[in-house]
Amino acid sequence: MRRRVLVTGGAGFIGSHLCERLLDDGHEVVCMDNLFTGQRRNISHLLESPRFEFTRHDVAEPFHVEVDQIYHLACPASPTHYQRNPVRTIRISVQGTLNTLELARETGARLFVASTSEVYGDPEVHPQPEGYWGHVNPVGIRACYDEGKRCAEALAVSFARQYGVEIRLGRIFNTYGPRMQENDGRVVSNFTVQALRGEPLTVYGDGSQTRSLCYVDDLVDAIVRFMRTETDAEPVNLGNPQETTVEQIAREIRRLAGSSSELVFRPLPEDDPTRRRPDISRAGALFGWEPKIDLEDGLRRTIAEFSSRTAREEASPGAGPLAVPQRAS
Repeated sequence: MRRRVLVTGGAGFIGSHLCERLLDDGHEVVCMDNLFTGQRRNISHLLESPRFEFTRHDVAEPFHVEVDQIYHLACPASPTHYQRNPVRTIRISVQGTLNTLELARETGARLFVASTSEVYGDPEVHPQPEGYWGHVNPVGIRACYDEGKRCAEALAVSFARQYGVEIRLGRIFNTYGPRMQENDGRVVSNFTVQALRGEPLTVYGDGSQTRSLCYVDDLVDAIVRFMRTETDAEPVNLGNPQETTVEQIAREIRRLAGSSSELVFRPLPEDDPTRRRPDISRAGALFGWEPKIDLEDGLRRTIAEFSSRTAREEASPGAGPLAVPQRAS
């Protein structure tokens, strides 16, 4: 059945892939983004579709759209971006989610709220099940995002309990793939840009900290399946349980990129999580989902897209080189 769907943050990395999937499934898609971290180039290939509409708007400001479903992804999601303006990050997480919940209440739309594995902080339980309450520093440099998302979750379940709003609450773990921003400070984008430029690969800490990387197509499939599922407002982990050290990720990207770059080690940033791995048994039980794309295949696709993007930007007049930020997560 064709639906009219709103995707907030739809010009972002994950949001643009989700818009693409929803169009492929036959829906009408309203993409809302203020382009703070989203980019027009991510959705430029969708603009010719008569079932796609782009609206530039900040979700922290009130809005109204007549839709059947809402996917709420709007929020800076990398440390480089959300620490750049922490007050804005909290405002988007809280007020933006509140505005989206009010829209769902008014229209009767089912709402997917994108939460994050960051609600677990630097976890003392491993792997992290949804019932774990987390180990978060409420006044640390990552608190604007961690606590903002924890408040967004509380708002979502409160609207479900008090007003009967249909909520699907997904805790998204580390995701990678084409259209990642090259300067977002995450391990895959940092290492890929550095490897392609022949620069040293910057590993923060001793490299033994772990990440569990989910390819973006797998994540989008999980989100769409979740929205089709009849369930309550309990959170569900969405990610790949395959755990890999940061040093292993760096060496694999270097190998796949055909780079001879050295690995250099720098101090670990404050509150950077040392282990991260989702327990996805709830997702499997609810909607039969598990990731399908292995790390090598996903990294090959990602590196190829980054390489193609680099070539296009270098060929464009005035294009500068891809930049790598000073922090990674």
